Amino acid sequence: MESQEFLINYIKHHNLIGIKAGSSRSKFLEIWMVVFDNMIFARSWGLKENSWYNAFLRDSRGQLKCDHVIIDIIATPVLKMDPIHEKINMAYLEKYNSGQNAYYAQGIIRHAHIKRTMRFDAI
Repeated sequence: MESQEFLINYIKHHNLIGIKAGSSRSKFLEIWMVVFDNMIFARSWGLKENSWYNAFLRDSRGQLKCDHVIIDIIATPVLKMDPIHEKINMAYLEKYNSGQNAYYAQGIIRHAHIKRTMRFDAI
């Protein structure tokens, strides 16, 4: 199975995905990710300078960890005005719609987080 296809399948069926942003980080952070139209997206919950999102702005290469499988990726910011954000919002609300997740799903579709959206592709 191709790396991108593997990632898409894994992310569709798991809530937390390990991410390592840039080449200077040593540890994986578990975050929410969604798939829409066979593309992988994530939004930064943390808005600080040392967030994974800002690390990718400085160095677009990183890794995703799916169980014990580590795959090299490249991250691309999604433009603020891109109409795909509405579809990404829906993907978050559909995937993370139960229990405590529902509260955070409503938060991650707000403007502060929408403008910190990344797309990921296996390399």
